[in-house]
Amino acid sequence: MSEHRHAGPEHQHTTGHGHGHGHHRRSGRLRPLTSRIRHLLTPHGHDSADKTDEALEFSGRGLRVIGMSFGVLMLTAALQAVIVIRSGSVALLGDTLHNVADALTAVPLAIAFLIGRRAATRRFTYGFGRAEDLAGLVIVTIIAASAALAGYEASRRLMDPQDVRALWWVAAAAVIGFLGNEWVARYRIRAGREIGSAALVADGLHARTDGYTSLAVLGGAAGSALGHPIADPVVGLLITIAICFVLRDALREIYHRLMDAVDPALVSEAERILAGVDGVRGVGNVRMRWIGHRLRAETDIVLSPDLTLIQAHAVAVEAEHRLIHELPRLAAATVHTDPDTTDGSDHHAVLQGHR
Repeated sequence: MSEHRHAGPEHQHTTGHGHGHGHHRRSGRLRPLTSRIRHLLTPHGHDSADKTDEALEFSGRGLRVIGMSFGVLMLTAALQAVIVIRSGSVALLGDTLHNVADALTAVPLAIAFLIGRRAATRRFTYGFGRAEDLAGLVIVTIIAASAALAGYEASRRLMDPQDVRALWWVAAAAVIGFLGNEWVARYRIRAGREIGSAALVADGLHARTDGYTSLAVLGGAAGSALGHPIADPVVGLLITIAICFVLRDALREIYHRLMDAVDPALVSEAERILAGVDGVRGVGNVRMRWIGHRLRAETDIVLSPDLTLIQAHAVAVEAEHRLIHELPRLAAATVHTDPDTTDGSDHHAVLQGHR
């Protein structure tokens, strides 16, 4: 429903123009041009399936990414475990366990995606998308624990160096661990950025830390082959420092999401879109926030005080329509209209737009 208010309750009324915008993409394909034209010319309802269609599509993709990543990491860990038995390498054992732990981080993230698919309720009026941010906190905690464990093992080995058997097998296992984790990292980070999931990006960064840990094992094996068993723990400490840098990046990503930070370029783009709407004399505040991997926006626009309520309604509808269709991953927009104060009018209108 589109709701407009003049100053004073006696002027309040409601019209029957709803605005659903679920036609950006359906199953990866653009809807036919005739459907898009019909969408512009006819009123739209607020059917729950229309509002959640694209959100479910993104959540489904996130679950597919998690499932594929889990399978690849468990296969990597299984191959490494076989070589651990053959070589007796404690460093490789730690790397194997590390990869298992990384695979298990998919569990809270998968739960978050499933929770995020639930429809909004009267208590959780914005839905359950923030579950992804909570999962991101769990993942960041796991990265921190991994860094602490890697540092502890490296320090212990530094004080008590040990020889490693079957060095070529250990080196091969290290390469397998690195390649498996790097593939998963790239896959998760790319998908997370495409669907706007900070938690999935953080999980990808965690996979990358495990790849670095695998390289530490490779460096230690090379040092042992050259007769320097202390090389393994030294490289392990260097990799621990690298993990801490990745932890910093993941913390920043989650912190920004929890604090409702958005890319300033998105705000500038929204201002540009609004300024280009016929009838808009000025653009006021533009506020955005992430709810899971979808954006919501609230904005103020300045209109001529000579416009009727119906005309102001039309401008607000067009502004909301343009925002949702031109800003990536924007699910809903609230457009508040104010009169140009230079004309001395005090009337305004409010339009609530939904997807």
